[in-house]
Amino acid sequence: MKKCTTLGLGCFWKPEENFKDKPGIIETEVGYAGGTNPNVTYEEVCGGNTGHAEVVRLTYDDKLISFKKILDLFFKMHDPTQKDMQFPDVGKQYRSEIFYETEEQKREAKEVLNEKNKEFNGKIQTNISKLKNYCKAENYHQKYIEKNKR
Repeated sequence: MKKCTTLGLGCFWKPEENFKDKPGIIETEVGYAGGTNPNVTYEEVCGGNTGHAEVVRLTYDDKLISFKKILDLFFKMHDPTQKDMQFPDVGKQYRSEIFYETEEQKREAKEVLNEKNKEFNGKIQTNISKLKNYCKAENYHQKYIEKNKR
């Protein structure tokens, strides 16, 4: 069955590239989530006043990859102990955040975060929030690394 999840783990280009070929991932899209407005631009998000995070939105087949497996990959793809940054990118828009869409995702996200927090000696800075005000990023950001390989 097709499901979606939205994750913030720093600049959205690298996570999109890392997730796109994982078995069970049907589609990736980069965008902005968690802020106060339903439609924002890259420039506005970079200004730091919208409350949005740069995110990758994944459509996946839960018969091939579980939400928990996606979260396991999420924690391996970035440093969840950094607050409001992923070196060298600094700012609230680069925060570590799991945006849930269902109560089941919320419960599983909390379970995985608690497990990872034990591994990281209580230093995890990842937020868990209900998805709100998601909007797709501009076309030039979509598949950015793939389009700009030399």
